[in-house]
Amino acid sequence: MSRLTADDRVRRLLSIVPWVAARQPEGVAIEELCERFDIDQKHLVTDLNTLSFVGVYPYSPDAQVELVIEDGRVFIHLPQWFDRPLRLTPEQGLALVAAGQSLLSIPGAEAQGPLARGLKKIETALGYRTDDTVDVHLGNAEPGIMAVLRAAIDSHAQVEMTYYSWGRDEETTRIVDPYRLFADQGNWYLTAFCHLADGDRVFRVDRIGAARGLATTFDPHADAPSLGVFEPSADDPRVVLRLEPDSRWVLDQYPTESVEELPSGQVLVTLAVTAPAWLERLLLRLGPAATVVDAPPAFENLTERAAQRILDRYLTPPAPAAPPAPPAAPRVGDPTS
Repeated sequence: MSRLTADDRVRRLLSIVPWVAARQPEGVAIEELCERFDIDQKHLVTDLNTLSFVGVYPYSPDAQVELVIEDGRVFIHLPQWFDRPLRLTPEQGLALVAAGQSLLSIPGAEAQGPLARGLKKIETALGYRTDDTVDVHLGNAEPGIMAVLRAAIDSHAQVEMTYYSWGRDEETTRIVDPYRLFADQGNWYLTAFCHLADGDRVFRVDRIGAARGLATTFDPHADAPSLGVFEPSADDPRVVLRLEPDSRWVLDQYPTESVEELPSGQVLVTLAVTAPAWLERLLLRLGPAATVVDAPPAFENLTERAAQRILDRYLTPPAPAAPPAPPAAPRVGDPTS
């Protein structure tokens, strides 16, 4: 059995508790629990013992989960607090609706399924239309590509895909071992081991041009990385920029290695850069609000070179259009003859 993360253990425990609690008063045999939830007895007992700390205020015995392991069987009694009808404040109801709408926004979700009907009931109880108050958008992603990636994640199958790297301004074909899909700040991402880069990477799904599942499989990662932030290596070049006050958004949007406040209100920021194309685009976006203070030779005069290429595109006259082909001679019997 592969080693689980803390999040995986919590999810499993949240599944075990209601399943055992619903089988009172006879309880559940430890062997049955281990088989159903794919866990050995030692780890099961360790996880179950944490339930003695679970409860609600004021954490008196009648407000805490009661766990009993006796004669090889597990008994879980939920406090009476769980028997009370659930009453949501308007704020809690809106948060629940937002979470449900997020699930419905996943490409391929069933728009008229049980979740959608449940949200409509909450909408009626709250007294407002969620269509007018909640707008959840998790990002653009091709449903067909999402389906391929989900199927590959579930079956641990490798995927061949074409991917456009924005930082390097190039499209490559890669074979990856997909770990998981997640949405963050309006975009869908795939965490995977990339055989081309020989390491764990995060890919934006809307930059995947095509994807197909392969017959080859891979062993699931024991601790699949949760990458979400650019992690530079010690060999990556560093660039120092002087930013004007209205360009401080760079500090929030990109990982920085050092930030020095200047008396003028400007800031000196050090960035790790892996590709000149990425820095080139950032400098063009910043314009006169950024000055390169220190950079390796390969990164010098990036802005001037990029601006010249753009200018050349406008100054280069378009190729002359090919002259139209002469009309074909009419044949005897044609209406135009």
